[in-house]
Amino acid sequence: MRRDSLSVILEALLFSAQKPLSGKEFRGVLANAADQEDADATARSLRKIEDSDLNEALERLSREHEEAKRSYRLVCAAGAWQFVTRPEFAPWLKVLVGVKARPPRLSQQALETLAIIAYRQPITRAEVEQIRGVNVDGTMQTIMERASIEVVGRAEVVGRPPTYGTTPLFLEYFGLRSLEDLPAADGLRRTTIEKPPAPMTADPGLATSPPEQLTLETQSAGTPQEQSP
Repeated sequence: MRRDSLSVILEALLFSAQKPLSGKEFRGVLANAADQEDADATARSLRKIEDSDLNEALERLSREHEEAKRSYRLVCAAGAWQFVTRPEFAPWLKVLVGVKARPPRLSQQALETLAIIAYRQPITRAEVEQIRGVNVDGTMQTIMERASIEVVGRAEVVGRPPTYGTTPLFLEYFGLRSLEDLPAADGLRRTTIEKPPAPMTADPGLATSPPEQLTLETQSAGTPQEQSP
């Protein structure tokens, strides 16, 4: 197989897919193609492609389109690859395809809250409020409705409040491949959060008293009270 054959195959898939494709989806297509009766040697050789080879081919394809100065480019957002047109061609594309209704832009308050969650996730609502210093109920509801954040678990503290993290749509909205591409924000990452005490047990059906207290209570219950003379 020629070195550029994989890139050409991936390019054909991207043009035909009409949607972003993840590495998993690429590998699935390549594996299924290798199992077809009319599969040739090239198709069979790509049945179990390594992630490193796949990523290298996509990066090479992206560079080729950048160097060619075409009207479109290959980008990766939220772990999925797609061809997008360059912003300078927007006036003509608007006439051709119209303008899609977009949700209103996020407010400064929403962006600040979203940034805290992105850098400190998983994080509870109370912890977000500690950092911002204001109530964030309404703001959290807004970014939840925009599918930028989601519940990812529960904190191991009293009450087991839900913890929040960002979604793939968050990465797509800001054009990020992954959370590792977030710009540096050391001050935000180092902000101290005071956490409430953890429960003695994570099982709500079990007692939460310390073991030594349970022992004392058991001994007390089993020992007759002294009678006054």
